[in-house]
Parts: sequence; structure tokens; C-alpha cells
Amino acid sequence: MEGSYFFSIFRTLASKGLYMKAIPYLLIIFFSLGCKQSKKITDSDITIFTQEHIRVLKKADLYLNLAPVTVTDAVCERSAGGKNDFYSEGDYWWPDPENPEGPYIRKDGMTNPENFTAHREAMIRFSQVAGALGSAYLVTEDLKYAKALLPHLKAWFLNTETMMNPNLLYGQAITGLVTGRGIGIIDTIHFMEVVKAIEAISASGVIINSDLDGIKKWFSAYLTWITTHEYGIAERDNGNNHSVCWAMQAAVFASFVHNKEVLDYCKNMYKTVLLPLQMAADGSFPLEIKRTKPYGYSLFNLDAMSTICQVLSTPEENLFEYTVDAKNMKLGLSFLYPFVKDKSTWPYQKDVMHWDEWPVNHPSFLFGGLALKNDAYLDLWQSLKSDFDTPEVIRNMPVRYPLLWISKF
Repeated sequence: MEGSYFFSIFRTLASKGLYMKAIPYLLIIFFSLGCKQSKKITDSDITIFTQEHIRVLKKADLYLNLAPVTVTDAVCERSAGGKNDFYSEGDYWWPDPENPEGPYIRKDGMTNPENFTAHREAMIRFSQVAGALGSAYLVTEDLKYAKALLPHLKAWFLNTETMMNPNLLYGQAITGLVTGRGIGIIDTIHFMEVVKAIEAISASGVIINSDLDGIKKWFSAYLTWITTHEYGIAERDNGNNHSVCWAMQAAVFASFVHNKEVLDYCKNMYKTVLLPLQMAADGSFPLEIKRTKPYGYSLFNLDAMSTICQVLSTPEENLFEYTVDAKNMKLGLSFLYPFVKDKSTWPYQKDVMHWDEWPVNHPSFLFGGLALKNDAYLDLWQSLKSDFDTPEVIRNMPVRYPLLWISKF
């Protein structure tokens, strides 16, 4: 680690009066540069969030000068929508070898590499850029990070030439069968950290009120669409991780635009539908375990449920402790914990794809560890890799910048 890099972080934080955030960096400098006896810095020398500070600042510095890329930068001739419409294709759908010109057929868990993914990739890129810049602003309060995020926000939500229309009418299309489906709504989980980044920089003064109002208007329109359109209703009632992800993003967007009705609906949905119907008596998720990628899907569903609890918990009600039919997040976390700590003990079949890429630093163990005061979960989260480049892993990790989700770090 470069002492000069950490000194620059320390100096920036200290100059802004952020002494509590600056102290860990001073310790790093002391241990790595100031001691006469060589001492390799260890995880115990760095707080759990100091490591994340370091990571997001490095990421943000890479993203400072990136130009926006939106749905209008790529067009698929198979899309039934216009240039401003998000389009994606069902991942597990392939040409029928017995009828090459006919409708596609399904191969569960097997991603078709020929599918159009440019819009999803642009959205994920946007989420990564926003998450890093928003987190860096939280850590340093340096306006350069907020200013660098603003062009991306305008391009996606305000500029009529480049913005995305606030619906997913053409998500997860299937060649020869449908021009869009409700399950396509799962793609917009990557807007969650965009929203959290907006909230992080909203007090900076960089976003003028009219622009912030315009962005909130976009999310209000999208929230109305996913709660009233037949695709949104189908996704909400899908029954597995799709229902959980519907509630997760609806809760985040509703919190952003102050829609109490949807917030209350999501909390009630978690209590009366998601938790009791998706979790088994042992804390597992049977609907995910029966899939061809049971390990990855179980982790994904636990992350999504934990994020719902993180968003909707209040000082008066800790949803991580909410219990129905003897089921709660404690049970879900305790079920998966040993298999994340040692994947070789997983008792079910291996995932047909990407088995080797899991696990990573799943937010469920961070959020759950903090909410339940469980150091073992926090230690596990800290020990797992936080940077990964496998597209499927990135796609199934919508919470990649946890500082945006934690009020005190």
C-alpha cells in the first residue's frame, strides 16, 4: 500500500474536520511508514469500514472522468420498443435446434451468450459509477465526486435524447414468444444504488432542486408502473427471488420519493408473504434450492431479503428480528453461514454455472451482523472479496457499495 495515497486521504478528511474518519488512515500511515521495525499491516489494524473507504476511493478515482452511457447508445433490431426503451432478452432461452427459425426454448441456468445485454450492461455500469462516486462523497465530502455523478444522472433521467423511459415493457423478451415479460423488472435492482448515491450527494448542493425533482418524478413514474402494470403485478406475485427483488427495489424507490403507501405495502409483503412462504423451517429457500444454481440463488435471495430488512427497519422495529412461524432472518443467516464460510460443505448440487465464483462479500452478513450484533457475520463479510469481475456475479450483487446503506460508518 502506498503511504502517499493514504496520506492524501487523511489530509482531505482532516481538512474537512472529519477527524474520526481520518484517524484510521493515520494509523495505516504510522504502521506502514512510521515504524522503524517492519510491520505488515493486518485486517485487525484496519476497521471494517476503513477497508471499504479505501476501496471506494480507488474506484471513484477511476470513474471521475467517464462519460455517461445510456440505453440510447445501443440498439437491438429485435426490440419492439424505441430508442429510449430498455431492452433485454431472457437469459436462459436458446434457439431450438429442431426448429432454428422458430420460438426459443428454455434451458434453466444456462445463459445464452448471444442474447442482447448492452442495456443491462449500461445500467450496471451506471450503478457501479454512481455507487463509487456517491460513496466517495460520503467518505470525503469532496464535491468533485458529486459533480462527476451529475452528468450520468442527467443523461439517464432528464435529457430527453438520452434518458430511459420509466418502464420495462421490453425487458426479458423471448424471440418468437413475447416482446417483454414481468420478470424483466429484476434488471432494475441496479438502480437501487443509483438512488442511494443520489441521496448521498443530495445535500452537497450540486444537484439543483429542479433536477432533483425531475429525477424523483422519473422514479415516481417507474414506481407507479411496477405497482400497477400487469408486468409489475406478475413480477410481484412470481413467488421466488423475483418477488423478493420486486419488494426490495420498490421499497428503495418508495423511500426515495416518500411514497408511504408503497413502503407500508412492502413491509407487510415481507412479513406476510416473503418470509413465511419462501423460507423453510431450517432457514433455507426451497424455491431457490430446486433450481439449477441453488447456491448462487440462495445467496442472492438472502441478500435481497436482508436488504429489504435494512431499508424498512426503524428504531422501533428491527425486521431482522421479526418472526413468523418461527422463521426470521436470524434463521436464514444461520442456515447459509456455514456454507459461505466453507463452500465445500454445501449439501446440495453444485451450480451448473459460476460455482467457483461464489461466495463474495454478501451484504446479508454485513447488514445482519450489524442489526443482530453478530461479530461472526461481520468477520465473514470482511474476509470475502469485495471486487469481482464476473458479469454474472456483478449482476447478482446489486448491493456493491454498502457505505451507501449504512447510516453510521
